[in-house]
Amino acid sequence: MGNPVKIRDNYKSLSGAEKTAIVFLTLGEERGSRLMERLDEDEIRMVSRAMAGLGNVTSNLVEALLRAFTERFASAGSVIGSYESTERMLQRFLPVDRVTEIMGEIRGPAGRTMWEKMSNVNDGVLANYLKSEYPQTTAVVLSKIRAEHAAKVLPLLPPKLRFEVIERMIQLEAVQREVLMDLEATLHAEFMTNYARTHGHDAHERMAEIFNRVDRDTLNDILGDLERNLPDSAQRIKQLMFTFEDLMRLDQASLQTVIRRCDPGRLAIALKGAEPAQRERYLSAMTDRGRLIMEDEIDNMGPLRMRDVHEAQSEVVQVAKSLADDGIIVIPQAGEAEAVVY
Repeated sequence: MGNPVKIRDNYKSLSGAEKTAIVFLTLGEERGSRLMERLDEDEIRMVSRAMAGLGNVTSNLVEALLRAFTERFASAGSVIGSYESTERMLQRFLPVDRVTEIMGEIRGPAGRTMWEKMSNVNDGVLANYLKSEYPQTTAVVLSKIRAEHAAKVLPLLPPKLRFEVIERMIQLEAVQREVLMDLEATLHAEFMTNYARTHGHDAHERMAEIFNRVDRDTLNDILGDLERNLPDSAQRIKQLMFTFEDLMRLDQASLQTVIRRCDPGRLAIALKGAEPAQRERYLSAMTDRGRLIMEDEIDNMGPLRMRDVHEAQSEVVQVAKSLADDGIIVIPQAGEAEAVVY
């Protein structure tokens, strides 16, 4: 049996983004999309994420929400927020590729991980593999992975092959979905599986990933034992780890990327328990409207256990870690942000 449909009937449990999403759904796809079009990209992502996770919202909740607004809306009864309704609304005012990107982020990495993984493969290893492939296959691969990674791989190809690949990339038309899926399956079976076996993670990297998810009290005990018994390993692991506080070193654009990828409700919990300077750093990276929504959500929260705050902050860290692993952002090591380049 499938999972039961989530029923939303508690007005006080709604976040600011969820309230906005319900209003848009209540207005209907045509009118709601016209209103949604007026939001900026960060706000569209925040509202879309909330909309996709609403589930079944009862008519009582809709009525309670609409009473909170000064304008009067025609009652639309219950509404259902789902991936499908969110995607249809976005398609009314955004290009197809932008809808695909936003929905891909909301749904998770399914269907996108192959090219993300390929973008993280060592450039020399990938170039050696592509040398034995058909030029057309190589052209498709280099057109799908990140441009900065393709720029490292391309010079490593033999000159004759390189020119042919470039020529095919220039002339490359849209690849049929079935062909692309077959190529992804082949890359996974013939390349990525073998690559994962022969290029495993360093044991210290694995422990750092685990420790990033451990609650702070337990982590302090573990690191204390490690520092007494395995000081070199403890130092190596701490260098590989990073915390919610470390994200303060991110530049403005990178922090905005992290915020867009985070669940707004979980980010609000993380910021609720953050130090004032940390909270302000995140809020200042948001748009004015996004900041107001987030501040409203934080202010309307009741008391929180620090354990819940730490868990939410850990989730934000994992989002940043995933983005850094994919090469989308760079998290400076301690001291890098203050370094001077002459």
